[in-house]
Amino acid sequence: MTLLVGAPGGGKLVVDCLGPRDGTPVFLMHGTPGSRSGPLPRGIVLHRLGVRLLSYDRPGYGDSARRPGRCVRHAADDVRAIADHLGYERFSVVGRSGGGPHALACAALLPDRVTMAAVLVTVAPPDSKGLDWYGGMGELNRREYSGIDLDPAGGLGEIIRKADEIKKDPESLLRMLGGDLSSGDLRIVEDVEIREQLIRTYGEALKYGADGWVDDVLALRRPWGFDPSQIQVPTLLWHGSQDRFSPVDHTRWLAARIPAAETYVERGATHFGAVEGRAARRRRRRRPRTAGPASCTSTRAS
Repeated sequence: MTLLVGAPGGGKLVVDCLGPRDGTPVFLMHGTPGSRSGPLPRGIVLHRLGVRLLSYDRPGYGDSARRPGRCVRHAADDVRAIADHLGYERFSVVGRSGGGPHALACAALLPDRVTMAAVLVTVAPPDSKGLDWYGGMGELNRREYSGIDLDPAGGLGEIIRKADEIKKDPESLLRMLGGDLSSGDLRIVEDVEIREQLIRTYGEALKYGADGWVDDVLALRRPWGFDPSQIQVPTLLWHGSQDRFSPVDHTRWLAARIPAAETYVERGATHFGAVEGRAARRRRRRRPRTAGPASCTSTRAS
């Protein structure tokens, strides 16, 4: 079911509601660039888990109206508006990649509404003391974010140029990732089902242009409007140790500051491992050609 909900900044937000109507509500915050189209769990998985998944286009993406000057904290306003429209008093949030900070905003700013949060392969705030923000980051993301810092007009122009190309051919974004894709990421994005989902979400995200992507990058490199140490709800942080897009030290930095954080760093996993899921990785690693079982490290932040 697709809904139009009034946005706090004006205009409309477009929301897809998936899974059983009486399921536990969970908001999914998509990546950058991305859209409500996914990647998403299969319907049968949502029914089995009893989850009502609420996936929406952030302002400027897809059919959601742009909110000029938006910052990360505004995601909490959007989620509150959608939850109020649907009559949900309590809910959980999940954020992947560029959606991670937006899920953290909900956890920090809606403590009376959010029951728990899960954040996968996120970046940390741009003013994170003691963190080399660009350390371990691949050339594509480093160039995109630093372009905003050093040459805002040129950096934004490059995003607009790429968005125009992706609008014509959504699969071109996967080609743009090029050398930043590790062998593990390549294996995942070459999966037919995952590749189709990624192409669909990129096409939907940028069908009207680059506004959402531009505003996401600006928001991620500006002050977020909240302190992650405000977060008191249970928060799961997951990261692959071989992530070249959002380096794992970003999650480690957050884990040291979020009081209720439980952190998993999965050895050998990559950025797109957040799309594939652990169950699929376990099945793949059980094949005879793969040496050794999947392993991960688990720590609870103090």
